[in-house]
Amino acid sequence: MSAVELAEDPGPVVGYLTKRFPRLSETFILDEIIGLEAAGVPLQLWAIADPGEAVAQPRVARVQSPVHYLHRPGRSALSDYLRFARCHARLLARRPRRWLGVVGHIAVARRHRSTLKHFLEAGPLAVELEAAGARHLHAAFAHGPASVAHFVHLLTGISFSFAAHAKDLYRSSPDILARKVAASSFVLVCSASAAAEMVRVVRSHRDPAITSHTHKVVLALHGVDTEQFAPRRGSGSREEEPGGGPLRVLAVGRLVPKKGYPDFLAALARLRDRGVELECRVVGGGEQRSELRQLAQRLGVDDRVFFAGALRQHEVAECFGWADAFVQASVVTPDGDRDGIPNALLEAMSSGLAVVATSVAGIPEVLATGVTGLVVPPGDPEALAAALESLARDPALRSALGASARRHCVAHLSRPVCIAPVAGLLRSAGVGERPALELVTAR
Repeated sequence: MSAVELAEDPGPVVGYLTKRFPRLSETFILDEIIGLEAAGVPLQLWAIADPGEAVAQPRVARVQSPVHYLHRPGRSALSDYLRFARCHARLLARRPRRWLGVVGHIAVARRHRSTLKHFLEAGPLAVELEAAGARHLHAAFAHGPASVAHFVHLLTGISFSFAAHAKDLYRSSPDILARKVAASSFVLVCSASAAAEMVRVVRSHRDPAITSHTHKVVLALHGVDTEQFAPRRGSGSREEEPGGGPLRVLAVGRLVPKKGYPDFLAALARLRDRGVELECRVVGGGEQRSELRQLAQRLGVDDRVFFAGALRQHEVAECFGWADAFVQASVVTPDGDRDGIPNALLEAMSSGLAVVATSVAGIPEVLATGVTGLVVPPGDPEALAAALESLARDPALRSALGASARRHCVAHLSRPVCIAPVAGLLRSAGVGERPALELVTAR
């Protein structure tokens, strides 16, 4: 996908900025864009860079808005930064006091390695959004995209908002994050636990003028496509096998430390020792792929685990149809990184699977143990093993948990239900409205 020219008369648009688009693993960003367009929000899409991935989700073709790249595909870094400099020269000539004020702000409050890069990247975005008559800019992440959006706001006065999810919240500089919240119109967070963390960050700032902005934090769950991710029959799941057979277990997520895959593999080794028959698929790509395959061999479970790599959404949906149970073994890493509410977890619940997940971050907000799934402590392979063993030995429990999870998703977590308030916020953005904090769970 390449950058395209701005429409001659785009109307009152809302800019939407993400880090890289389209990314195979960031289906929640793709789904949000499609949902906002379906809700009638006039978007102009921007990405800091093209991910350069060979495979994209087929649903990318449904995106109607043109995509623009700050770092244009096929161009050299020198070419990009010369363009950035020309845009900043225009902004300086147009509003010298404002531009110099932003430089002063950087010198006083934003002296970080990435600050200059984000400031320069804001130049072309500021120029193009003003030319398009944009009234608001929304950044899809709290780190780089929100920094660029903040600088666009400082350079032009265009209002901005941003969303915080997981790594971008828990590993960002608290000082800079609090400043972004104070300058924004509103901030979206995808779980009540993330909302509480964002409020804590703002309240702990040393500047009283910043600590008064906690009311801007808004809970906005991602939701799930309950039509695409629905219970499937005729897929070879255990329900079609009266004689039983191995429990088919699925895990979906990037192969990174916060997903807790070593604990999952250790739990499988315990179940092998207890004589529990299992077949497992792990869907996702990432930095730990080689390490996890080697660990599976050392634990003697490599004959039970198939690493399928990264798949497209419809292929993941087929894997949900294959499985009897889903595992989300999330942990909090030493540097503080963690999940929010994993999208794959919601997809498994919507698909009617019995789910075992750890009590990390927002997971307990959507998963009630013994009702819509089984919740166990993080970093505890024995607890994971015990929960999976109970599912293997009790088909009725699997069926009841899966049916309850499906009902919960349809009633509370469907994509249209979750996208509606976000669309409303973006439609009214730029006119001074500021929503109140909503710290509630999805139950």
